[in-house]
Amino acid sequence: MEFERYLGEGSFGSILSKFKGCSRIVQCYGSGVEQRLNDKGYVEYTIPMEYAAGGSLSDFMDRFNDKKLPDPMIRKFTRMLLEGLATIHRHGYVHCDLKPENILVFPGSVCDLKLKISDFGLSKRDGDTTWWHPLKSYAGTPIYMSPESISHGEIGKGLDLWLLGCVVLEMYTGKRPWWHTNYELEDLMKCYEPLFPPNLPCDAKLFLMTCFAPEPDERKDALTLLRQSFFRRDVNKLTKL
Repeated sequence: MEFERYLGEGSFGSILSKFKGCSRIVQCYGSGVEQRLNDKGYVEYTIPMEYAAGGSLSDFMDRFNDKKLPDPMIRKFTRMLLEGLATIHRHGYVHCDLKPENILVFPGSVCDLKLKISDFGLSKRDGDTTWWHPLKSYAGTPIYMSPESISHGEIGKGLDLWLLGCVVLEMYTGKRPWWHTNYELEDLMKCYEPLFPPNLPCDAKLFLMTCFAPEPDERKDALTLLRQSFFRRDVNKLTKL
């Protein structure tokens, strides 16, 4: 068991309680949330979580040459993340901060690695605008955020699908999105997308083009994306949503 720490109002506890038994979401134990002031004077909440022996996806990628994962593994991991996002969106939430550091790896056999989405400290209700403030106009990690979330704080499932695209691209390249340029938020607000590597498989490129569509509605939804050719087979039975 490990403890996950958050800053804020502690709403993550009630969010995680919605996902009990969901195999693509990290599980918490009990309902107790401890509160204390950290050394910077901020209120910090801790909640006991299941232990991820494989660490974060970022840690896992460090074990590979140039942090690039094999193509079959990327497809399998992407399916797991989409199943997790389908669960989150079905309950009316948006994660808002999906990135390799917030994805945990649970090792089994070599062919049985499992990913779970963690860290719901920045999660919001789909369509929520009450959090917005001129001094904090976006919800998550800037370099991963979508154009609409940066330009006017729009929070919806399309944001999570853009974030997923960034994670998938990072698994292929071993680099953060926008590695190819001097990243500026102004560029993202113009609906530019990260650069794709030239050797990217065609179906992977089509998948990422959907994730990075300029308009959030054009990114479809998690269940629709699960049916793309990128996954090489139809989805007949999904993990419990």
